[in-house]
Amino acid sequence: MTRLERLLRPRSICVVGGGGFGTNVVKQTLKMKFPGDLWIVHPTKDTVEGAKAYKTIADLPGAPDAVFIGVNRNLTIDVIRQLRAKGAGGAVCFAAGFRETGDYDAEGERLQRDLIEAAGDMPVIGPNCYGLINYADGALLWPDQHGGRRLKPGERGAAIITQSSNIACNLTMQTRGLPVAYLMTAGNQAQTGLSEMALGLIEDERVSSLGLHIEGFDSVAGFERLAARARELRKPIVAMKVGRSEQARAATVSHTASLAGSDAASDAFLRRLGIPRMDTIPSFLETLKFFHAIGPVKGRKLSSMSCSGGEASVMADTAEGRRVHFPALTAEHKARVSQALGPLVAVANPLDYNTYIWNNEPAMTAAFSAMVSGGFDLNMLVLDFPRTDRCSDADWWPTVNAFASALKANGAKGAIVASMGENIPEGHAEELLRRGIVPILGIAEAMDAAEAAVFVGEAWRAPLPSPLRGGWPEGPGGVTSTGTPLPKFTLSPSPATPPDRTTSGHPPLKGEGAPDEAAAKALLAAAGLPIPAGQRAATTDEAVEAAEAIGYPVALKALGVAHKSEAGAVKLNLRDADAVRAAADAMARLGTGLYVERMVTGAVAEVVVGITRDPLFRPVMTLGTGGVLVELLKDSRTLLLPSSGAAIEDALRSLQMFPLLDGYRGRPKADLDAAIDAIGKIAEFALVTDIVELDINPLIVCAEGQGAWVADALMVLGSSQ
Repeated sequence: MTRLERLLRPRSICVVGGGGFGTNVVKQTLKMKFPGDLWIVHPTKDTVEGAKAYKTIADLPGAPDAVFIGVNRNLTIDVIRQLRAKGAGGAVCFAAGFRETGDYDAEGERLQRDLIEAAGDMPVIGPNCYGLINYADGALLWPDQHGGRRLKPGERGAAIITQSSNIACNLTMQTRGLPVAYLMTAGNQAQTGLSEMALGLIEDERVSSLGLHIEGFDSVAGFERLAARARELRKPIVAMKVGRSEQARAATVSHTASLAGSDAASDAFLRRLGIPRMDTIPSFLETLKFFHAIGPVKGRKLSSMSCSGGEASVMADTAEGRRVHFPALTAEHKARVSQALGPLVAVANPLDYNTYIWNNEPAMTAAFSAMVSGGFDLNMLVLDFPRTDRCSDADWWPTVNAFASALKANGAKGAIVASMGENIPEGHAEELLRRGIVPILGIAEAMDAAEAAVFVGEAWRAPLPSPLRGGWPEGPGGVTSTGTPLPKFTLSPSPATPPDRTTSGHPPLKGEGAPDEAAAKALLAAAGLPIPAGQRAATTDEAVEAAEAIGYPVALKALGVAHKSEAGAVKLNLRDADAVRAAADAMARLGTGLYVERMVTGAVAEVVVGITRDPLFRPVMTLGTGGVLVELLKDSRTLLLPSSGAAIEDALRSLQMFPLLDGYRGRPKADLDAAIDAIGKIAEFALVTDIVELDINPLIVCAEGQGAWVADALMVLGSSQ
C-alpha cells in the first residue's frame, strides 16, 4: 500500500469550506454517486447541497480518507494541522498564493514552509490545484464540472496527471473513446511530487496506462522508480513535457551550451526512462489510448489499407522519415492479396483496395485477411465515418466487421484511423475498443502513437539504465576507472603568464582558474583520453623548437582564446619551421601563450562532445556534428550520465552526420569503437570532476584502427559544494 492509498481510493470524503468551489465539490461527488461517506465542515451551515455539515473538524464522526480544502491560504495551514491531528488520509489544497507566486513573495514562501510543517507525513496535493477524480470508484475532490464517466465494473482506463488544472478540465471533455480511470492535478508540488502521485496511480489494477503532462520534474530518483515500476507492471507511460520553445541557456565559452538547454536534458531523461514524448494534446491522447488498447509493439513494420489512392499516399508520406515504415510486400504475400482482390487492383503497401468490394463483407474479409497475414507489427485501416446527423453509416460496419475478422484470424494488432479527428464519433470509438481495435483520430497522430509504441517496446526489451549519478564529484574518490587521481581546479581567472613546463611539455597539474587548452588536455590525458602530443611555447623560437621535437605536420594555437577559428588563433597543417615561425609571429598578441600540437591526419569525421552542468540532471553530455559549423547545423543528441557504450553508439547513429562515420560514398569507415571509447571516457571524467562546462570540438575520428583524438578542448571547472 502506498502513502497515497487512502487519498486516491477513499471510502470517506470531507469538504472543508462551503463557498462556491467547496459546494461544487459536493455537487460533483453526489452526481457521481460516490458510495462512501461524504462530510462537510462549515462553521455556519447545517447542510450543503443536502449533505450534513459539521461545525469543526473535531466534530467529524471519524478520520476522513480524502479532504478537499476550499478555504483561503492562511486558513489552509490551520486546517491541515487539524486534519493531521485527526488522522486524515490526505488532502487537496485548492488555495493559491504559495511558492508558485514567485521567488520574491516572502509571504508565499513562508506559507509554503508552514504548510509542509503542518502536514508532516500526511499527504497534501497542491497547493494551487483542482485535485483529483477517481472514475473507477466515483470519488471526486474536484471543484468544477467535468466531462468524464465512471468506469463500468471490470473496466480499465488510463490515468492522467497534469500540472495545469485548466488542461485537466479540458481533457475530461475529450470524446475520443478513451476511458479514464483517474485524472489528477499536481499544483506546485509543495510536499507530494508528480512522480509519487504517478506511482500511487499505476499500482491500481484498473489503470492500463499513464499520461503525464509535465512542466517540471519533481525528482530524478522518483521518475526512475516510476519508470522501473511501470515496466514491471507492463503499463506504458506517455508524456507531454512543455518547454521546447524556451531559449537555450546562454552560451559562455562553449559550443555545447548553444546546443544543450534544459529541454534537451529533459528530452534525454524521458528517452532514458523509456517514456515517449508528445508535442500536442491530440497525439498525447491518441498515444495514451493506443497504450490502453494495445500496449507496446514488437517491431516497426506497418500495413495500411484504404479504399482510396489519395489516403494511401497520405499514409505513406506521413510515415516518411519516422521510426516506423511500410515494407514492400514479398512476391508470395503480394500474390495472396492479388488473388483476393482480382486483377484490376494494383497491390502495394500502403494498399488501395479500391471500392470494387465495398459493402461485400466476405470479399473484404478475404482481402483484409490476405493483407494482414504478412506478419506486420501493426495493421491500419483508414476509415472515416460519415456524420450521423445527416448521413447513414450502415455501409461502413461491414468494413469494420471484415477488419476485425482479419485481425482475429491472424492474431494481429490493428487500428482504424480516421483522416480527420471528427470522423470517428465517440460511440463508434468505444465500440471499436470493445472489439479490440484501437480507434485513432488523425493520420499524423496514428504515426506518433505507432512510433511511441515501438519506442516503448524497444526500451522494455533493453536493460534498465543505471540510475543517474548526482554528478560532481560522485566518482570513487575522484579517480577514473583506471585509478588515476584527477586534480582539482577552482573557478577564477586564468593566470596572466603560462606556468612552467614539465619535462613532458605539459604544465604542472595545479593552480587556479578555468584551465587553458594545454592544462585542460593534461587533465583529459590523466583520465585516459587520446590527446595528440603537444607542448607550450612562450615565444616564436620555443614554438619552432617544440614543432621540431614533436615532428611535422603540426597545429599551432594561441592559448586563452575560446573560439580559435573565428579569432584567427589556430593554424593547421604547418609543415616546416618557416610556417611555424610565421604563424607564431601572427598570433603573438592573441592569447596568453602558444601551444604546438601534433597534427591529426587521416580524419574521417569530426564530432563535438560537450558537457554542461544541469541543476537537476547534473552532468549532461551532448554529441553532434563537430567543427566550425556546429551551431549552424544543430545536429546533436543529448545523453544523461552514466550512459552505456550502446547508448553512446545509438546517439551517434541518430546524427545526420553518421553516414560520414559509416563510409559514406566509398570513403573509409571511421574508427567507431575508438570514438565510443573516447566519448565514454569523457563521460566518466565528467562524473568524477567538478565540470561546469566542457567542450571538445572536434573529437577527430580517423579511419578504422587509427583512433579518435581530442583536437581542441575548452573547460570550466568549479566548486563541488
